[in-house]
Amino acid sequence: MLRIQVRSGLSLQTFLSAMALSLLALWGPHPGFAQQVEVPADTTVTTEHTVTIDGETIPYTATAGTMPVYGSDNEAIASIFYVYYRRADVDDAERRPLTFSFNGGPGSASVWMHVGYTGPRFLNIDDEGFPVQPYGFDENPHSILDVTDIVYVDPVNTGYSRALEGVDTSEFFGVQDDIRYLAEWIRLFVTREDRWSSPKYLIGESYGTTRVAGLARRLQGSHWMYLNGVILVSPTSMGAARGGPVGEALLLPHYAATAWYHDALEPALQNQDLYGFLSDVEEFTVEEYIPALTRGGFLDPDRRREIAEAVARYSGTSVDFVENNNLALPIGRWRKELLRDRGLTVGRLDARYRGVDRDDGGISYDFDPALTAWNHSFTPAINMYVRQELEYHTDLQYNIFGPVSPWERGSDNTAEDLRRAMAENPFLHTMIQAGYYDGGTDYFGAKYTMWRMDPSGKLQDRFRFETYRSGHMMYLRQEDLETSNEHIREFIRASVPEEGMPARY
Repeated sequence: MLRIQVRSGLSLQTFLSAMALSLLALWGPHPGFAQQVEVPADTTVTTEHTVTIDGETIPYTATAGTMPVYGSDNEAIASIFYVYYRRADVDDAERRPLTFSFNGGPGSASVWMHVGYTGPRFLNIDDEGFPVQPYGFDENPHSILDVTDIVYVDPVNTGYSRALEGVDTSEFFGVQDDIRYLAEWIRLFVTREDRWSSPKYLIGESYGTTRVAGLARRLQGSHWMYLNGVILVSPTSMGAARGGPVGEALLLPHYAATAWYHDALEPALQNQDLYGFLSDVEEFTVEEYIPALTRGGFLDPDRRREIAEAVARYSGTSVDFVENNNLALPIGRWRKELLRDRGLTVGRLDARYRGVDRDDGGISYDFDPALTAWNHSFTPAINMYVRQELEYHTDLQYNIFGPVSPWERGSDNTAEDLRRAMAENPFLHTMIQAGYYDGGTDYFGAKYTMWRMDPSGKLQDRFRFETYRSGHMMYLRQEDLETSNEHIREFIRASVPEEGMPARY
């Protein structure tokens, strides 16, 4: 069933744009009709569906549409595309959780987690996440729609979201600019949909973790909207300093996990279980590697050799390679070096993926085989899904990645923003999800950021940290798709307080 709604109080231009979109949704464009691509600021298309999750049939509505961002003069300045999934058989909507989902980049659409993780449909890929044909999508039996309604949001210039004509796009492109307008957009959405009473969650992946960490504080401080949970998937540093010897050393556990995966370690290490092996590597990193790097070239020569031998063993490379890089292995060089003898490279966002370069010389790879594979499978799927199942039609290009440069990054203090929001709100919990094979936002760096976020240790009972045997998009591996969604489901259930419970220390 299809329902099309145009909001009241719109300009004639916006109304006509919405009507044109409605006609396209019903009949498609006439082949002989020349038209300009419109950017409707405020329109929706609602359809009805079901999905089977853990054996239970869940009825839901899917609303695909755009909603405006308003400027300081209360005029619409941007059109934000979103898809809103709402379970249809819920009697007590006031207690029904609501989750806003963002991906990263910056400049990335919400497509990745939308049709690859938590949504009710899942794209066609193999069990390890590699592209298959024919392209398409099917039901996601692990979706979290059974426990929370979900809104997938595309920031300006991603997906179908665009700044309106004549608007300077620079006011959207920066850490705090991004947080500011999206917080206002969330406020408007919650108000329009009458969801102020709902327990609320934010989930962000990669740069999206920077976004949602900042949004947690902004929503509380500027819009008086208090959250129950923030989920950080493959988090960035979120402004928490990890430079110098610390930043150089934190990558070693990722190197070790990847070398283990590709059978590139000596037998004594290769034959160990991954979890136990990585525990030893993490201990070495904190207790020995960071102190050694801190001394730089003034480290005792014998100790330098000991450290080089240990790093080489764990990273799957040679002692000469480690010493030639002054004990600190640049990750780009390591990706080329690890499997050089096999004529292969390893991926950045998921080091399980292997690539082939023009030649086996040089110090860096030609491309990231993980991202190439994902672009291959996601782009057809989202374009098919939006049109075929959500029945949303537009001639705009769906920007998997959109132009958002230059992006102002100097104001990133979002890890501290999230800590402050948690301190001010005893109901607010945080969960971190990270993949061992993610070399873009490595798992041990994420653990370090969590440690740094709570220097007093007073909030640690409201943090949860989960790791998976996959990469940046851990959910593309079927085993981890099930596990990671179940972790979110547990997190939401645990962070909704009992009725009447006070928020106090």
